[in-house]
Amino acid sequence: MIPGGGQPNMQQLLQQAQKMQQDLAKAQEELARTEVDGQAGGGLVKATVTGSGELRGLRIDPKAVDPEDTETLADLIVAAVQAANENAQSLQQQKLGPLAQGLGGSGIPGLPF
Repeated sequence: MIPGGGQPNMQQLLQQAQKMQQDLAKAQEELARTEVDGQAGGGLVKATVTGSGELRGLRIDPKAVDPEDTETLADLIVAAVQAANENAQSLQQQKLGPLAQGLGGSGIPGLPF
């Protein structure tokens, strides 16, 4: 009879899971520091968010400001923020996708994925 019944080494699995968690934490920290932009109205409104989705900046070209039409400006702001968040989500997929798949496939209970 094979010792351990051919089961994977639990210590090795735990070490792999810990490394993946450390890599995930590092990637999340990097995302929180990385800024991405989104724009609307041909660049009249630009939004900057972190890779984790936190709004950090909003730039509005004076040409976009019409006191008689604040609805259009509001729409441009929403569109720019949405574009920035879409870019942040793409960045998250690039950074976290492979790590999340590795953790999800581990089969170890208690891991976040």
